Amino acid sequence: MFNHSFIFSPGTWRGEGKILLNMVEEELIFNTHWAVQDKDFAGKVCCAQEIQIQGLSENMRNELSFYDFQSKTFTVDMENQNVGKIVGTGVYDDKMIAWEFRNNDMDFEGYETYSVQEDGSYLMKGEYVTQDQFRTRIEARIWPRSTEAPESGGSQEQDESEGGDE
Repeated sequence: MFNHSFIFSPGTWRGEGKILLNMVEEELIFNTHWAVQDKDFAGKVCCAQEIQIQGLSENMRNELSFYDFQSKTFTVDMENQNVGKIVGTGVYDDKMIAWEFRNNDMDFEGYETYSVQEDGSYLMKGEYVTQDQFRTRIEARIWPRSTEAPESGGSQEQDESEGGDE
């Protein structure tokens, strides 16, 4: 069995990164907070992800469920107010966790990859595209809430000064 703590163990994760939109010529900086629950009786892991984009007052919230875990694959459901509910497939090995959403009725496709780092944090990359070719690229680092933010040259000072009410 692979030794991932993200998704495979309950806990809280924090992160920060940047979002690039093809319709906007600027990087949007964001902070994220993941709450990963214990597996339920059916082996499903439910997660809530909050995303706060700097300069926007409203947070975005994704509800994700991971289930049907096999030796290297799983199924993922994601639900939010913009897309609704969408089902995807995931893969994992000892170095990464990834999932994608394709060939669905929503005309919404994309993927996310999480590569584990030596300090236990993860580097995340993702890309989503809609039917009308709105493309979103995401790069971030996430880490367990119980540890200090990894040194990445980002804006951890501001995140830490906001307090613990995430």
